[in-house]
Amino acid sequence: MPVWVSALIGLGFALAGSCAVAQTSDLVSQSHFRVCADPANAPMSDQAGTGYENTLATVFAEKLDREVQYEWYPMATGFIRNTLRANRCDVVIGYAQGHEMVLNTNHYFTSAYTLVTRADTAISHVDHLGDPRLQGMRLGVVAGSPPATHLARNGLIGQAHAYQLVVDRRHASPIPDMLDELSAGTIDGALIWGPIAGPLVKAGYPDLKVTPLLKETTPPRLFFRITMGVRQGEKVWQRQLNSLIRRNQAEINTILRDAGVPLVSDMGTEMLGAGQ
Repeated sequence: MPVWVSALIGLGFALAGSCAVAQTSDLVSQSHFRVCADPANAPMSDQAGTGYENTLATVFAEKLDREVQYEWYPMATGFIRNTLRANRCDVVIGYAQGHEMVLNTNHYFTSAYTLVTRADTAISHVDHLGDPRLQGMRLGVVAGSPPATHLARNGLIGQAHAYQLVVDRRHASPIPDMLDELSAGTIDGALIWGPIAGPLVKAGYPDLKVTPLLKETTPPRLFFRITMGVRQGEKVWQRQLNSLIRRNQAEINTILRDAGVPLVSDMGTEMLGAGQ
């Protein structure tokens, strides 16, 4: 190969590398895996590091040979503006696919809303909100969440007990409150996002049963694909995380299952088996 051809090839690789760095930008730390997270959002993340998103952050940091560094901020109004967009961190570990405030990676799991009941009640086997056994029941639901629309459609909203949607978890805990009231018999069932319900019930509510709602055919959908979120425009960083997700999907699934997260198919129609 002529020397000048080798030189051009070498220059091409050098330029490609420079472009990659430019696209990633100087904002992404090369020494730390900087995570934007809520300090009091168990079972997903907390400042003690007990959440499954904390575990995932540690795994990804190890794969990148970096140290985990957190920027703590309550997952409420202003979260992305004051963390990711303020360049104080580089990734949100769990973010719903398609949200315009971030650039989404490929999704690394799909889950669904669930109906949580006491295991010994007549509605413990209900798996869809059109089931007539739910009529007259007092169901807890987070105000403004997708299941609330289904409750209204099925004539169940009149007796529903609403819980706050956006709160600072350092001062309020609507989902644990809902589960406590369910255990006490104040309400008959609770409609909760599976990645919250499953781990909380597994960790502290042995009398409760979690049933993913996979049979709803009318909008709004009750299943969502979860990604990692990065800053808009940082495509190289996004692709790097996509590669890590693809190569470590089995380990990711194990972490989520061990935590109690119900994993469902990409279209939200069936539960994934242990080998998937």
